[in-house]
Amino acid sequence: MDIKNLNEAAPFITKDGSEIRELLAHRNSAIRNQSLAEARLGAGGSTQEHYHITTEEIYYITHGTGRIRIDGETREVKPGDAIAILPGQKHKLWNTGAETLQLLCCCAPAYENEDTVMTEHSI
Repeated sequence: MDIKNLNEAAPFITKDGSEIRELLAHRNSAIRNQSLAEARLGAGGSTQEHYHITTEEIYYITHGTGRIRIDGETREVKPGDAIAILPGQKHKLWNTGAETLQLLCCCAPAYENEDTVMTEHSI
């Protein structure tokens, strides 16, 4: 049985600049075809725009407020919002609030840096 606790998951920085804590994936469980992680963006922070070659993602906002752009369309996001991101869709997330933006990120297949293509680079 695989049960992982968020408070025991070590954080790491993904290729797009997000701090994530991977809860379940092939690296730490019997899961083979998807992954679940929590991502955090500090106040005023953002990811770098990118897309995934084969991975589809679901973002589920749990705390804070933000703005997301997917293939040129921009929307405000808040707790309770679930966001579908298909393979090949360029996306970027901003924290527009005063508190840390927290979200669950489901990826199928599982998140891999090698599947992430950067379309924006930090200065």
